[in-house]
Amino acid sequence: MFLKALVTYYELLCSDPKSGIAPLGFSPVKVSYEAVISKNGDLKGLTSLKRLDGKKSVPVEMMLPKSVLRSSGISSNFLYDNATYVFGIDKGDPERAKKCFESFKNLHESMLKDVQCEEAEALLAFLNKWDSSNAAQNKILAPEISELAKGANIVFRLDGKKSYIHENPQIKERWAAKENETSDEPLMQCLVTGEESAPTRLHTAIKGLYKGLSSGNQFISFNANAYESYGKEDGQGLNAPISKYAAFAYATALNYLIAKPNHNIRISDTTMVFWAERESITFDESEEIANIFLDFVEPQEKDENVKKETVADEYAAEKVRGYFNEISKGNLPKVSEELEDVRFYILGISPNSARISVKFFMRDSLGNFIKQISQHYLDMQIEKQYSSNKENFPIWLLLKETVSPKASKGTLPHSTMSNALMRAVLNGEPYPYSLYSAVISRIRAGDDIGYYKAAIIKGYLIRSKREKYKEVLTMSLNPDYDAEVSYLLGRLFAVLEKLQIESSGAELNTTIRDRFFTSACSTPANVFPSLLRLSSHHISKAEYGKQHDKRISEIMEKLDVNKNPFPKTLSIEQQGIFILGYYHQKNAFYAGK
Repeated sequence: MFLKALVTYYELLCSDPKSGIAPLGFSPVKVSYEAVISKNGDLKGLTSLKRLDGKKSVPVEMMLPKSVLRSSGISSNFLYDNATYVFGIDKGDPERAKKCFESFKNLHESMLKDVQCEEAEALLAFLNKWDSSNAAQNKILAPEISELAKGANIVFRLDGKKSYIHENPQIKERWAAKENETSDEPLMQCLVTGEESAPTRLHTAIKGLYKGLSSGNQFISFNANAYESYGKEDGQGLNAPISKYAAFAYATALNYLIAKPNHNIRISDTTMVFWAERESITFDESEEIANIFLDFVEPQEKDENVKKETVADEYAAEKVRGYFNEISKGNLPKVSEELEDVRFYILGISPNSARISVKFFMRDSLGNFIKQISQHYLDMQIEKQYSSNKENFPIWLLLKETVSPKASKGTLPHSTMSNALMRAVLNGEPYPYSLYSAVISRIRAGDDIGYYKAAIIKGYLIRSKREKYKEVLTMSLNPDYDAEVSYLLGRLFAVLEKLQIESSGAELNTTIRDRFFTSACSTPANVFPSLLRLSSHHISKAEYGKQHDKRISEIMEKLDVNKNPFPKTLSIEQQGIFILGYYHQKNAFYAGK
């Protein structure tokens, strides 16, 4: 289903020249050098094409005949390749370098022998003249030999011409004709388009995935007998017949989405790509919709010093600000009519060895997705701990709260939990229990009870127990609420902690929060009687001891421990309520400030 959607998106991109999408048989390739050759086939120069990107020098991207798939075998690209293939430069294995150059030479002789143009004749003359055994000693290549040995791609240009050899119309036609040659494979029904055609054996690799192979990963590949159907041995793609066009189209569209920063985000180890589709939609409209969605799932603080690149970007940003303004008032935003019915697709994928695993695929109207994400922000709304806290925060910030601050750099949240959270946000489902329990565990391990952890607890409980806890799952302290003992106990613990800190007159090395919070949260009967006895000593020393004594009395009156003794244990759900009570009460102390 998602392959068909990607093919349709590819066709949308192809209909607008602004997209710069690759036609059938071509793909964007990073190129570092141009080799200038004469009409007689002599190498006249080697020029770097790299451009500065900040402080880093990076290759340029060109639309070239699609790259071949190779791991350890020898197979040449058409009209470009690395120095081992183009020049036969030895990288420690002279025999293999010779075979690579011969592969490059043979391919071009078979492809260009009937092409009548200066560029084709010059390139063939160069390949026939070139001595690959002495390539490393060539005076033109010598200054760049170390960079060439790293695998940089090289294209050709005929001396005296501004365009590259691969841009020659006759040569491009020759490549297109080869791509359209009929296959010897039997005709089969394409699983994507439904049309009868010869299936492609090898699918284009998907590049740029987090922790993916540098050579790319594939959706469809059968390279062992155990995975192949009877009669489809050594057929690879024949086990899942997809036409050459459909295979190229879906891979090109997906590589485009992964390469575009406003069309994807990463959640843990999963790359989530998204795109819009509608009849007669333009490329600019598609980009605008992607920007709106991206700003919703990864909201950014507005920076007046950063200028938007296009009018569409600014228009999208203004829309999102309006939507968030409604959310901040506690309302679901009213989505504009032109966006309400736009079909929107979301695909979550991650590499699994050489292949790609699909984590989730969702499709709905953009309006519905925006409403679900808006509801997510409303459910997570809670009083800020600090003014610098984000009112609407990206999902990665929530996931970060499940990882120990002592964990090594780069430690990721569990991917199953991350994917479940994303599905919950986009579909309006209850948040995963694994997220809630992970946050409770981090707090019990001694992590600070901050704004984002409190938001997660509130959000989880309100989605699973909205009616039961609607009076306690508020943004800030509800001083009149007395129906849930665990909420009162959390408030009481916050008051006792504040009292202890004020009575000490100086910073404490260890507070009751450090020593007793975990026990108070899970087994209150074992802790609170002792803490209350100590409080009388703290009241006499604290500057505002009487005010705290009054707060303690008010909470104890609601608890009425003579009739209802402190509970021996609290469930994990009640522990969350305890933590919210503690967070609300602690924030209330600083509300005036």
